[in-house]
Amino acid sequence: MISKLVASAAAALADVPDGATVMIGGFGTAGQPMELIDALLEQGAKDLVIINNNAGNGTTGLAALLGANRVRKIICSFPRQADSQIFDGLYRSGKLELELVPQGNLAERIRAAGAGIGAFFTPTGYGTPLADGKETREINGRQYVLEYPLHADYALIKAERGDRWGNLVYRKTARNFGPIMASAARVAVAQVREVVELGELDPETVVTPGIFVQRVVQIAGQPAAKEQQ
Repeated sequence: MISKLVASAAAALADVPDGATVMIGGFGTAGQPMELIDALLEQGAKDLVIINNNAGNGTTGLAALLGANRVRKIICSFPRQADSQIFDGLYRSGKLELELVPQGNLAERIRAAGAGIGAFFTPTGYGTPLADGKETREINGRQYVLEYPLHADYALIKAERGDRWGNLVYRKTARNFGPIMASAARVAVAQVREVVELGELDPETVVTPGIFVQRVVQIAGQPAAKEQQ
């Protein structure tokens, strides 16, 4: 029987290699898979490329991963905020490469990867430094910039509930980038609060189908359903 349940976050991320591209879900701290980030920090992979909406908060989670000098490049929309001192110090000292992407473009580039779209034209960024060196085109009297999909080796996401097939439901706005990141990565790892038996999730409420998820880790809540071999 198919089971994507993994015993621990450490086991789920044991094979992440140096130089991997890793998507991390979350809008700020909402929906951020903190335990998976901590496991990646403990695992030791370095020279990572991180794709995330922001560049970490305070000194924990993604900020801790940056502070440990494990990230070579970050692709994000909001790198700076009141408590982003770790990113700020690394970037200003030239120790961290930044690719700044408008939030709508970031979401669409991730979605395009999962949908198998080769590239797309968007008006966002045209006439700004963000369009430098990129192909532009006039379409119906409006100027557009060509953008390419963002693929990843791994996606680390957080969901509310899941089953052993990897079907996921989220808690309100904590879903944010989770569904599109799961479809855009070669290996999607989901941490869930609760693992339920097959059939307990209403198919009409499943946001991320299990076909897009390779590993599920229960972090907190009721005991996980018995893993099937």
